[in-house]
Amino acid sequence: MISISKLIGREETTRIFICSVFGIAIAGLLAACSTPSTRGSTYRSNGIAPTTYSSSIASFRSVSWQSLPGWQEDDLSQAWPAWLKSCEALRKRSSEINWRQVCSQAGSVPGRDGKAIRQYFETNFEVYEVRNSATGNESGLITGYYEPVMNGSKTRTANYTVPLYGLPSSWKGSKPSPAPTRAELMSSGLLRGSELAWVQDPVAAAFMQIQGSGKIRLEDGRVLRLGYAGTNDQPFKSFAQWLLDRKEITRSEASMQGISAWAKRNPGRVEEMLNANPRFVFFKELPGNVSADLGPNGALGVPLSAERSIAIDLKAMPLGAPVFLSTTKPLSSQSLQKLVMAQDTGKAIVGGVRADYYWGSGDSAGELAGRMKQDGKMWLLLPR
Repeated sequence: MISISKLIGREETTRIFICSVFGIAIAGLLAACSTPSTRGSTYRSNGIAPTTYSSSIASFRSVSWQSLPGWQEDDLSQAWPAWLKSCEALRKRSSEINWRQVCSQAGSVPGRDGKAIRQYFETNFEVYEVRNSATGNESGLITGYYEPVMNGSKTRTANYTVPLYGLPSSWKGSKPSPAPTRAELMSSGLLRGSELAWVQDPVAAAFMQIQGSGKIRLEDGRVLRLGYAGTNDQPFKSFAQWLLDRKEITRSEASMQGISAWAKRNPGRVEEMLNANPRFVFFKELPGNVSADLGPNGALGVPLSAERSIAIDLKAMPLGAPVFLSTTKPLSSQSLQKLVMAQDTGKAIVGGVRADYYWGSGDSAGELAGRMKQDGKMWLLLPR
């Protein structure tokens, strides 16, 4: 998207792979569980915290399934493919939490049967209300992000003059220290020959760097997928904040849409604005056999699912876990209550009750993501 939080303080998301991708990836957590013989809907809250998982910034209290707002109304068949993707990664990870048992049981659940899926979760998982440890508050900030899709070309043309770069060949062995800033890179000639694709809009290209991945729709109809390949190791500084500090925009305009509008009014100052962020992100072309319909890989190492994946703070909850989210849609009081999977992370996603909601790919997803800055609540699902 590019919500205010990301423009002002977020690193590229899908993105800086430590374990896999997007942001700061990391190990999931895992442990033994037994399958109760009674239906999950009959369980009552005992108020206790999980015995197999703890967090330094979040607290957890066991609650009943009936206490989840919108749980019965959510179409869980839409969340099921995202959970199966989580299981693909969780089965391979050693951890204190025994995901393997519940993931094995998932194989026998009909994927289109919402009732069977609901019974699977209620039977095999305990649900925990998440609170911020420091304040005890159960509400937190929910923002959004998306995967950009731009028209472009593999070669420079009259229409496509803004390059997206891969790592310079001279950096493939070792990176200079300190590495040049964005402004220095753009004026040095060092990047010449590292162009992967060309697009029209320098601001859109900068937003794609913040997101850390994207799709380029080529003129012959093919789709080029670019993923995160590295940075110049400079600190991230927000060009949105740069505009705010100079009173060029208001806080209500500190969105993708507002900044793009400013750039159209001030074409001669765009590079000055972009150079306010010394960090520069490099891309790599993903294999041609990657489906254009798949979302970018998240920190868990699996493709993100539109409206069913979130980025979380790894200090708060385990990567890959199911989470029930209750918030509202951007600029609206309309409820958004869904089972989602914690499949990604990012440096600006900080807090016990904090999530970045993946809206999907393209302009319509970007419109929603760019305006999302809502209050919300979260419940963590852990194996019994």
